[in-house]
Amino acid sequence: MSDKKVSIPGPLYEKIEERCEGTGFESVSEYVTFVLREVVEEEEEEEEFSEEDEKKVKERLRALGYMS
Repeated sequence: MSDKKVSIPGPLYEKIEERCEGTGFESVSEYVTFVLREVVEEEEEEEEFSEEDEKKVKERLRALGYMS
């Protein structure tokens, strides 16, 4: 996996830099990567169906004649 670069506005960079102080993040890049991973994982988790949701979808498909 190769690293890619993303540009952010200077004032935002400075705010993130301040936020990183004393947190254990060694760089703005490390902090931004962590935050973006959290956001992406959260969205992926929200997209998953619960067992109850899956059951409802299957019941609806049966009612419509797509499943037996």
